[in-house]
Amino acid sequence: MLDREDIGRSYRKVVDKLRDFLLSERSREFFIFLGFLLVAGVFWLLQTLDDEYETELTLPLKPRGVPAEVVITSDLPTALRVRVKDKGTMLLNYRLGKSFYPIAMDFEPSDDDGGRVSIPSASLSKKVAEQLNSSTRLLDIKPDTLEYYYSAGTAKRVPVRLKGDVSAGREYYLSDTLFTPDSVLVYAPRVAVDTITAAYTQPIYRTDISDTLRLTVPLQFGKGLKPVPSEVELMLPVDMYTEKTVEVPLVGTGFPTDLVLRTFPSKANVTFKVGISRLRSVDEGSFHIYVPYEEVRLLNDEKYTLRLQHMPGDIKDVRISPEQVDFLIEQLTPTDDK
Repeated sequence: MLDREDIGRSYRKVVDKLRDFLLSERSREFFIFLGFLLVAGVFWLLQTLDDEYETELTLPLKPRGVPAEVVITSDLPTALRVRVKDKGTMLLNYRLGKSFYPIAMDFEPSDDDGGRVSIPSASLSKKVAEQLNSSTRLLDIKPDTLEYYYSAGTAKRVPVRLKGDVSAGREYYLSDTLFTPDSVLVYAPRVAVDTITAAYTQPIYRTDISDTLRLTVPLQFGKGLKPVPSEVELMLPVDMYTEKTVEVPLVGTGFPTDLVLRTFPSKANVTFKVGISRLRSVDEGSFHIYVPYEEVRLLNDEKYTLRLQHMPGDIKDVRISPEQVDFLIEQLTPTDDK
C-alpha cells in the first residue's frame, strides 16, 4: 500500500511536470493555437446564426371565460406547437431567453348543442404572432383545431361495472366484486347524459387468482364524459371450494288430494362444492327436489330420474345420489283421511 510520503512525492512530480510545460515554449504555441481556434469558432457561429432556419416552438394554452356552472369533461389541450422561420440568432433567443405567456382559449360553445368548444387554429394565429418578433414568419400551427367538451351542470349517478376477464385458479372462485365507491357521478353534455347506464373500468385481465385481489382502477369513458371520481378501489374476494353432502327430501307436487306419493328412498344425497365461507349457510333447505304428478303418472316403469329444481347459484359440481328412485302412488281411503 502507498503511504503518505509516496503520495506526496507523486503529487510533487505531477505539479513539477505541469509547471515545466506551462513555462515552456511549447505551451505558449499551444495557447496561441487555442486562441486562434476560439476566435475562428466565434466567427463561424456568428456567420451560421445569420442564416435563416425553421424550428418548432411550444406556447402554453389556458381556457378563458368558462362559466362557474360549467364542468370541463375532457382533457384540455395544454400547449400549441407552432413552426416558425427566422435567423438563427432570433431562434436561439426563443429557445434560450424568451418566455411565452399562455394563449387564451375563449369559451365559445358550438351551435350543435353537443357540449363542445371548437377553436380553429387560424383564430389563434394573431395571438401567436403578438409574441413573436416582427421578422419571424409563422409557418404552421398544430393541432389544426383545439377542441374540448363540457357539461353545463348535467350529471348522472351510475353504478360501476368491471370490464375485462378475471378468473380464479383451480379449486378457487371469486365470491364477489366490490367497488369503493360502487357508483360515480358522470358529467356529460345534455344530449348524451341519458344514454349512460354504467361506468366501466379500464379492461382488467387476470387468471389463476388464489388470493383476494385489491386494485386501484381508472374508469373508462368516451369523449366528452367525465366521471367523478375518475378511479375506484376494486376488491375481488377469493374463496376456496370444499365438498359437502346434504340429505334433501323428495316432495311430490300436483298430486290429487286422494293420492299420495311414496318414494324409495324418501330422501336423496346432494353432493356439491361450495366456498368455505358459505359452508354453514348452504344446507338441505337450500335445495328442492320435486316429483311432479304430471310426470310420474305417464311413466311406464316405477323409476323416476331425480333433478334439482332449486339450488344456490355459487356452488358447482352438483351430484344427486341415487339418480333414480322407485316410487308408488297410493290411493287414500276414507279411513286414511281421518
